[in-house]
Amino acid sequence: MLKKVVYVALLVGDQDEALDFYTNVIGLEKRGDYPTPDGPRFLTVGVEGQDFELVLWPGTPGWAKSRSAVYTIEVENCRMAFETLKSRGVKFEPPEILEFPWGYAARFQDPDGNLLQVREGRGAFQL
Repeated sequence: MLKKVVYVALLVGDQDEALDFYTNVIGLEKRGDYPTPDGPRFLTVGVEGQDFELVLWPGTPGWAKSRSAVYTIEVENCRMAFETLKSRGVKFEPPEILEFPWGYAARFQDPDGNLLQVREGRGAFQL
């Protein structure tokens, strides 16, 4: 019956600013940019080679309870991703890589305050 989740909306204040951040800073690829009957663009980004897409949809970004990351991007090397994103102006909070039993994570915000993280898994929880 159910097949797969193909996209999830990420609420953003400015679609162009979000598109710039997610493509030029984070490194996702632009997938779709289509007008809709109601006005906002249906604008999507995703990881190259993966079917799943984030829809950069106009709205008021929410704040997760206890400031947990709302999106996690798996990386092969957390230190390398951390240094690359930092060189592109990303500010991490806390300003260092976190170590957990399942691996490593580095947390940062997009221009709208959505808390994201890159993670490198290991052991039983590695993807």
